[in-house]
Amino acid sequence: MPKKIILVSLAIVAIGGGAVAWWVLSKPALPPGFAGGNGRLEAKQVDISTKYSGRIKEVLANEGDTVNADQVVATMDTEPLEAQLRAANAKIREAQDNRNTALAEVNVKQTEFEYADKQYKRSKDLVGRGAVSEQERDIDLARAEAARAALVGAKAQAVRTRSSIDAATAESEQIAAEIKDNTLKTPIRARIQTRMAEPGEVLPAGGKVLSTTDLSDVYMYVFLPANVSGKVGLGSEARIVLDAIPEYPIRAVVSFVSPSAQFTPKTVETAEERHNLSFRVKLQIDKERLRQYEALVKVGIPGMGYVRFDNNAAWPPMLHVNPNAQIPWNSTGSTGDATGPTGTR
Repeated sequence: MPKKIILVSLAIVAIGGGAVAWWVLSKPALPPGFAGGNGRLEAKQVDISTKYSGRIKEVLANEGDTVNADQVVATMDTEPLEAQLRAANAKIREAQDNRNTALAEVNVKQTEFEYADKQYKRSKDLVGRGAVSEQERDIDLARAEAARAALVGAKAQAVRTRSSIDAATAESEQIAAEIKDNTLKTPIRARIQTRMAEPGEVLPAGGKVLSTTDLSDVYMYVFLPANVSGKVGLGSEARIVLDAIPEYPIRAVVSFVSPSAQFTPKTVETAEERHNLSFRVKLQIDKERLRQYEALVKVGIPGMGYVRFDNNAAWPPMLHVNPNAQIPWNSTGSTGDATGPTGTR
């Protein structure tokens, strides 16, 4: 019995020692001026939602699809809106007809006024010669004033018809804009993560149809101790090494250092405990180079992040970058910002 216990104990010690050895040896040794931490690849999530309530007519993208900016990914049922648009366009045509009639009426009243005004002026001249009585002159004056008033009224009606056209046009443009907004497009180049609604479903305003991952905003969070994070500056050079392809580090930069410590209570301020504080550091992949890594952009892929907080320190060989090395998962076949064993700094 004691022999069996000893053997079991030795086996446990061997397994534990092997695990510790693996953990220690698997972590790359970093020279002074560098720090590292584990993390997972993350990307900004962008939800594609409806602006107005309605029924989904068609969803044109599936999970895993890569879509370009301004690509149509879903459409809503717009038949009621299209009927309203036809009615609004009919109002525009009616208002235009009314305006044409009003403008014609203005021409008629203009002619009548000009004739009446000339008649009054002749009567006024003839009164001095005794050819026309003052009563006839007054009658012609009244006719001219009436014609003038009718002309002003016709012009006012023409202005109102212009306003009617503008109002009907604005209504038509508003409905057309609503129809356009019911065609859902991606604002960015992205990958579809989740299809959240199907054709036939009725969604409220703001209802989510698709969830996407922004392929131009990919990063990794790592946690560094306080004595290191205090030395890390924004813009510091970094590397991201994915577990799937550890021989191909990806160049990144520090874009954010959390102002708040993690893992310990905020009230811990003693000198003995401050060394246990960790700060969240964001490693951002260069947006211009991300297109080369699209095949690798999968949210949740684990890896390691390394930060250089001493600009005079040289990157170790395992983290050198070879701009001519090709990423094996890059379907485009273009060269990427990756490194192999013989990479250069």
